[in-house]
Amino acid sequence: MSTQKIIIAGFGGQGVLLIGQLLAYAAMMEGKEVTWMPSYGPEMRGGTANCTVIVSDKKIASPLVTQATAVAAMNGPSLEKFKDLIVPGGDLFVNASIITGGVEKEGAKIHNVDCMGLAAELQNTKVANMVMLGAIYQVTGVVSESSIKAAMEKTFTGGKAKLVDLNMKALYAWKG
Repeated sequence: MSTQKIIIAGFGGQGVLLIGQLLAYAAMMEGKEVTWMPSYGPEMRGGTANCTVIVSDKKIASPLVTQATAVAAMNGPSLEKFKDLIVPGGDLFVNASIITGGVEKEGAKIHNVDCMGLAAELQNTKVANMVMLGAIYQVTGVVSESSIKAAMEKTFTGGKAKLVDLNMKALYAWKG
């Protein structure tokens, strides 16, 4: 594995920071070098939110990402803000539930993910972010399924522990 630099962006309430946290936690469990850097507006919901996750098998010099191997855009403004940071041959994950129409980015592999639609099929639209995490995981292979599950089990405690199974199902809702 080489270094993977991933940007996950959307608006507050979409769970973009949780996607990044789970990726980072799973990578740590695998003994990989990792950084997670969140950025969000002052609003609780509806403001901007994004994070960067770098996963590598060697030391990471800086947590800043100016060239991403993957970008996951949960809304239109995030797509416009971050799509030009994708390296040639990188992956662009688009929340097709919100971003409609043909998305183009020269040199990038586009993955349309109907996050809300697939989450609705699981009868819980709150797992739309886990559908996106599943797409990222399936395409990039940045971490293993068992590490993601272990990260969920450590993160979802108390009353949220019962959500692990549903979130794991959401990982496989998207079939790229």
